[in-house]
Order: sequence, then structure tokens, then C-alpha cells
Amino acid sequence: MNMKKWSTIGLATSMALVAAGCGKSTPAETTKPAASVAPTTAAATAAPTTAASTKLTGDFEIQYFVGGYGDKWWKKVIADFQAKNPDLKIKESAGPKINEQMKPRWIAGNPPDFVYIDGPELFDRQMVTDGQLEDLTDWIKDAKNVDGEKIIDLLAQKPQLFDGKTYNIPFVMSSWGIFYDKALFKDKGWAEPKDFEEFLAVSEKIKGAGINPFIHTGKYPYYINGGVLLPAIVSANNNDYKLLQDMSTNNLEAWKNPAILKGLNKIVQMRDKGYIDKASVQINHTDSQSLFLQHKDAFIPNGLWLPNEMAKDVPGGFDFGFIPSITQDKGGKVVANTSTATFGIAKKAKNKDAAKAFMQFVFSKTQASQWAELSGAPSNVKGDISSSKAPNFVKDAAKFLSSPDTVVVPTVSFAADVDKAMQDATVALTIGTITPEQWVTRVSDVVAKQKK
Repeated sequence: MNMKKWSTIGLATSMALVAAGCGKSTPAETTKPAASVAPTTAAATAAPTTAASTKLTGDFEIQYFVGGYGDKWWKKVIADFQAKNPDLKIKESAGPKINEQMKPRWIAGNPPDFVYIDGPELFDRQMVTDGQLEDLTDWIKDAKNVDGEKIIDLLAQKPQLFDGKTYNIPFVMSSWGIFYDKALFKDKGWAEPKDFEEFLAVSEKIKGAGINPFIHTGKYPYYINGGVLLPAIVSANNNDYKLLQDMSTNNLEAWKNPAILKGLNKIVQMRDKGYIDKASVQINHTDSQSLFLQHKDAFIPNGLWLPNEMAKDVPGGFDFGFIPSITQDKGGKVVANTSTATFGIAKKAKNKDAAKAFMQFVFSKTQASQWAELSGAPSNVKGDISSSKAPNFVKDAAKFLSSPDTVVVPTVSFAADVDKAMQDATVALTIGTITPEQWVTRVSDVVAKQKK
């Protein structure tokens, strides 16, 4: 999963969720015709027609990354949209490596029409900087979904602004945080940590029991950055997340803020106490998650997609526990660093009418509910989960996100080069080859180049 996006918002206290399982990534599928699958649920059968008054024709290409959320929803929604627009020739460009495969086409100015911005190799801020996304600022102000509801009013988290403009709309709502196994903790008599002091204390007990306290995905360090470092920086900055917003816009003064060093030093403490599994250095996400599920490690930073992504490998009796942050000082607020996946339209799209109609189609409560059902993940469309069959860890997350004792951080995204520098520097920090001060210097040097 990818780290993505900023706007100043108040997160809605409820999220549209329905429990569902979903498999792992499927093999890549590149530009193949969409299958005409018949609706399988009552909600799908009653799927509304598109709001477009003009008959949609021609070719329409959709690019979507297939990761932890699977592709069941995509197959379903595309089939539903195709059924409502039989004269439209829909092509899917999809798979776990699709972003990498499609990169040459974006560079060459021959992109798909509609894009799901998630997964490796796809950064919304970079796409905006490179002029690849359509400016949706004026359109989204009054755009209505197929039910006649204003899309902007349905969003729990509003679109991120890039120099005051909107280029992509968040559809998936998630949160970075720390997972653990409630069943294991209950069996061992370990308490869920409420702050960094308690995290260090329970980690010492875990280490004494012969289990590694903490593992992260060293090959993709944005997991530890999203789940540990950024919340730590917010906590150290008196719970004010504006610092992260300033950092994401390459404000060099922001990168001098001492809160960054304070946050980095939390990782140093974990490292120096021997709590970080040495296997983390170059391990990928699935391997680190497997070690966590095998109780080789007790804590892992990740997003809410983790249980669904590893559904086939979860041992019996495993009970996912979720904490948005563990780096706050005693008595401090929990910090939830949210993560969204967004939809955009290519600036050089050949069928913008179809792309906008599809945007209106997917941002309905019907499709948001189907997303939750088929992906097992929250939607960014407001809703109530009180009567849902959402798994416990999702309800735990919802409680945190709706609590006045939680600082809910709107999603942040950095320029691709800056994000890569942060990831590389964090890995170096976790193994002790650089200091927090050198971490800041490394990244600030890349930020300075972005300013030129």
C-alpha cells in the first residue's frame, strides 16, 4: 500500500463498513475487456443508472492496482457500469505490478482514462507535479453521484488540495497503526500499551519470553514511517499535525523542527533496547506479516488492510488487535495517521465523459457498501457501522477514530524523491548506521533539490 494525501478535515465519526474476506493479489491483467458478470447481490441488482445524460460510447480504460483489497469489487463495479452503458468498450489494466507496467504510457502521454491511485510506483503529488491528472476543482464542487447526492458532502475525508486545487478524490479510508494478537497477549498476561512507556515495558516482557517485540517491512519502510514515525512527530509537536503538512510541501523550515528529532529518537530507543527484529532490514511486507502471524514477532506497523491481505494465512484463534500509535508520552493522545486511496482522471484521457460518469457511479452509497463487503476495508463515504458485521479490529479502529482523545491526522503524501529518501534514511536509522540528525540532513538535502 502507498502513503497518500492531505486536506484539513474533521474525520466523520462513522465509516461505511461491512465485513468480508478477500484473497491476496491476483496475477497481472493488462488491458483486457471487462467481463460481463451478472450482479450477485440485491444491492447490485438495484444499482442505479449513471447520472450522465449523454450516451456513453467509445473506449474507456481503467487502471487499478490489485493488492491487499483484492479485485472482487473492481470486477463487480465495472460489470455493473458496463451493464448500464452497453455501447462503452471498457478495458481493464490491472494487477499487482500494473503501476510499474503502465509507467511508460503515462510518461509518453498515452495514459488510461481513469486511475486508482494506490500501491507502489504511484504518487499522487508527483502525478500532479508532472501534470498527469485532470484538475477536478470546479467539477467536484457540484458533482452529484448517480443518486443525485453531492459527492463532496458524502466524503468523510475531503480531497487533498495541491496549491488549492483538487486532482483526486479519496474513496478508501484506512489508518496506519500497530497490530498485535489479542489472544497471545491474553495468554501471556501482557497488557495492550497505551503509550510509549507502556510499549517499552511490555516489549521487555515479550523479549524475555523469547519473542521479538517488533518487526517492520524493511523493503518498504513507509510502513514504519506511517505507523510509527509520523505519529511520533505529531505527538512531539504538541499533537499539531500541521507540521507534517508543511513538511509534505517541501517547506525547508519545517524540516528543522525539533519534533522530527524527538520522533526519530523514539525509533532509536526501540533499536537500542533490541526490540526491532534484525530480519526487518530487507524483508518484504508479506514475509514480515507471516512472521508476525507465526508469533515470531509481537507487534507490526501496518494498515487496516493487513488481515484481509493475509486472510489465507491467519492461524486459528488469532485475534487482531489494533492501536493507531504507540509513541505518545504517558497521558498523551493517540495519533491516528490516516491513509486513503484515491481516484483520478488523466489530464490526457481520451474519454473524460466516461471517466467522470464512472466517478459519479462509484461514489454512491451502494458502491461504497459493496466496496466494504467485497474488500473488507472501510470506504471514505460516510456511513454507520453499528449494525454491520465488521471484524473487531475494524470496530476498534472506528472507536479510536471517533474518540475525542485521538488526534486524527489527514493523509499526508510526499514528493516521490522525498518519500524515498525518508524510507532509506529510516532503514539506516533502525540498524544504527546513521543518527537522527543525519536522517534529517539526508532528507532535507533532497527537499532542497525539490525547491530548485
